[in-house]
Amino acid sequence: MPKVKTSRVKFPEGWELIEPTFRELEAKMREAENDPHDGKRKCEALWPIFKIAHQKSRYVYDLYFRRKEISKELYEFCLDQGYADRNLIAKWKKSGYERLCCLRCMQPRDHNFQTTCVCRVPKHLREEQVIECVHCGCRGCASGD
Repeated sequence: MPKVKTSRVKFPEGWELIEPTFRELEAKMREAENDPHDGKRKCEALWPIFKIAHQKSRYVYDLYFRRKEISKELYEFCLDQGYADRNLIAKWKKSGYERLCCLRCMQPRDHNFQTTCVCRVPKHLREEQVIECVHCGCRGCASGD
């Protein structure tokens, strides 16, 4: 008789310290997904989801690279299990992208005139002072702000 494979995941050491935060963010994510979007534009309904996903990734990034409170094993586990966005964190490590809100804001193919998003323009160079990104609702993620 073949062995039955279970889908149990072994959590690395230190997981119990960050688990409550992830549970809280998952609850916020579920609430944002189920929130009615009556009266909102189609893109505005996704903004809270983008913000929570950004918050989760930034939490892991800060714990590993800034505060050095989690191990490399736990960091890799969070990336592999989808708790944080590997590509977004890779961009945060590069100069000029430290405050990037989402990956769509820097891809020219998603914008008019094949440029980056308006939220990537520094505040002192903007014509309008109050703007919101169409993709994620960001109000400015340029590193020079």
